[in-house]
Amino acid sequence: MSRLDELIKELCPNGVEYKELGEIFNLKNGYTPSKSNSEYWENGDVNWFRIEDINTNGGVLENSIQRVNIRGIKGNLFAAKSLIVSTTATIGKHALILKEFICNQQFTCLTIKKNYEKIYNSKFMYYYFFKISELVKKNLKVSSFPSVDMDKFKKFSIPLPPLEVQEEIVRILDDYTKSVEELKEKLNKELIARKKQYSWYRDYLLKFENKVEIVKLKDIATEIYRGNGIKREEVRETGTPCVRYGEIYTEYGISFEKTKSYTDENLITNKKYIEYGDILFAITGESVEEIGKSTAYIGKEKCLVGGDILVIKHKQDPVYLSYVLSTENAQKQKSKGKIKSKVVHTNATDIGEIEIPLPPLEVQKRIVEVLDNFEKTCKELNIELSSEIEVKQKEYEFVRNYLLTFEEKSRQAILACELA
Repeated sequence: MSRLDELIKELCPNGVEYKELGEIFNLKNGYTPSKSNSEYWENGDVNWFRIEDINTNGGVLENSIQRVNIRGIKGNLFAAKSLIVSTTATIGKHALILKEFICNQQFTCLTIKKNYEKIYNSKFMYYYFFKISELVKKNLKVSSFPSVDMDKFKKFSIPLPPLEVQEEIVRILDDYTKSVEELKEKLNKELIARKKQYSWYRDYLLKFENKVEIVKLKDIATEIYRGNGIKREEVRETGTPCVRYGEIYTEYGISFEKTKSYTDENLITNKKYIEYGDILFAITGESVEEIGKSTAYIGKEKCLVGGDILVIKHKQDPVYLSYVLSTENAQKQKSKGKIKSKVVHTNATDIGEIEIPLPPLEVQKRIVEVLDNFEKTCKELNIELSSEIEVKQKEYEFVRNYLLTFEEKSRQAILACELA
């Protein structure tokens, strides 16, 4: 029998009492100091938490990414060891804040009432809110902007096990959380190492050590043209296949056969199409290091191509070109002369000047076979490692849910305890 089982058997053999959330916590909305007053944001000494803090640094936080000057605080600071829960937009995300703070208006701050401070462990409440978060997502007040029905929110039930039981559950989950994070770190390092190994092998294979002709893309292109804008509201789930420039960064690798998006081509004026073998470049992006990312279309259907995409037609092996254009050397040429700013651009002239090694067509095809096999092996390993992380995360969530599920004490037993 585990220590937790012993505690439950000894301290709450007949179940635990449940309380309404609104009975345990004081609830108050977060707020944002005036953006128009710059002095509020200079030399900030007060933590101001946003959803970015949780996404970046997890759910138990001491310091925020951005701080605000104390002069910008219009009300009292929220107390340390309070919870924040996103009740608009990204519904259900939550964190335990260990120092005094404020948070933006996306969050509702929950501070334990004084008469419950000594019988509730704040870390236990943080863990229990993973269960509450799932309930919160199912109780939205749907409007033009998703938000939680606060009346329902305050009535969610919270268990009140003895403090010793709470502390033992926190200890177990802390240890489990640490083991999960260590495994994730280990496997992510392995993934990074494999990607570096693949990149090195690809670049090495495509160097040729000056043994083949070096050509400029403009000299092997039979046609170069830009796509024409396909607006987000013109994208459909069915219709004519189409490619938008952002998808080159997020959806497509070395090559692709099927598009992610479709449209009604009757909505598009000045249509631009791609066919099998065309190389596509994203000529707008957010990063100098990735500007001009390219991919090869090897599908059979004729597709529409959106704006901010440069298309090159040619008579070479399309997948070979895509591989050689993904090397470190090619990317350096794409990034050359580009200035870091909010939006980075390149153009047909710069893309056309990129120099690549061009062996005979039969050699290109042989290189593609070798790299395809190597990439397949790497992908399979990545899937295996990612699956291991996913399994461990699901196992952790199961254990957490199991430990935080209590038999509710009957009303008669509660009254008997109160009388005693």
